Amino acid sequence: NEPYHVARKFASLDHLSGGRAGWNLVTSDNAAEAQNFGRDEHLGHGERYSRAREFHQVVTGLWDSWEDDAFVRDKASGSYYDPAKLHVLGHVGEHFRVKGPLNVARSPQGQPVIVQAGSSEAGRELAAQTAEVVFTAQTSLANAQAFYADLKGRLARYGREPDALKIMPGVFVVVGQTETEARDKFEAFQQLVEPQVGVALLGRMLGNFDLSGYPLDGPLPDLPLTDSGQRSRQQLLTELAGREQLSLAQLGRRIAGGRGHYSLIGTPAQIADELQHWFENGAADGFNVLVPHLPGGLEDFAQGVVPELQRRGLFRTEYAGTTLRENLGLARPANRFAEKPA
Repeated sequence: NEPYHVARKFASLDHLSGGRAGWNLVTSDNAAEAQNFGRDEHLGHGERYSRAREFHQVVTGLWDSWEDDAFVRDKASGSYYDPAKLHVLGHVGEHFRVKGPLNVARSPQGQPVIVQAGSSEAGRELAAQTAEVVFTAQTSLANAQAFYADLKGRLARYGREPDALKIMPGVFVVVGQTETEARDKFEAFQQLVEPQVGVALLGRMLGNFDLSGYPLDGPLPDLPLTDSGQRSRQQLLTELAGREQLSLAQLGRRIAGGRGHYSLIGTPAQIADELQHWFENGAADGFNVLVPHLPGGLEDFAQGVVPELQRRGLFRTEYAGTTLRENLGLARPANRFAEKPA
């Protein structure tokens, strides 16, 4: 994508949805994509994040092209908009030259919600500077708490308050009326994963490695730290394989459903217990719920776990507002070009 395209598409989507759009700012881990966008090979890890930071700067600047009350639409005077409330970005940077303005009015949320998913050092710093929601993979309470504290601790140097960023770890959930039913359901889904398919997915998640030449019942081979893949996910999966002594096929099957995210398999009360524990102990502001199949897996969660969380006073029973931003408890950003009230 180019920044102007992203700015225009998501501003339009925010208008069309009545303020329910969010932009997942992704640097991409797929080296093959470069060949579809004028490059022979992927940008290096550090350069991708440098480009992403400037990309965000341009997109959000374009979203502020028009102040909220710029369009007066005054038939009597013939004025459609107030020229003083139109702002031309005029960005010239290392990666982009974008004049602007955006040809879409400022959207209902001011700006769509910005989500970021990097957990590497560069990813965390980008999130602290730019993100409003962070999607992360954490496989234990201790790791989740450490990540939460580290990322929240970075916000102050960018002039941001802790509540300006919501950290939402992914959680893979299989719900049953009994624990046995939930585990049986999980195992049934696991058996549907063809070993070669799981290993192919694993290779991609580790950094686009071809693992087809390694024995399925052998261990995960030692792999170099890739500059093009997801570094944090590569480390997470390598540690998981070593900790549980998983074969290549077992690891591929394990990540096929939850992509390496924390797994909860049990009754609604058991799952609610664990979500509550993480939420109340500095590990999460909420969760990105992953399910083994759609729509049934999501219905199981919505009809079983959500009412249990509501009974505990941990989940809302009605919406806080009409926009995604309001329902996440995020403030509406002011237009950076607008004059501050005296």
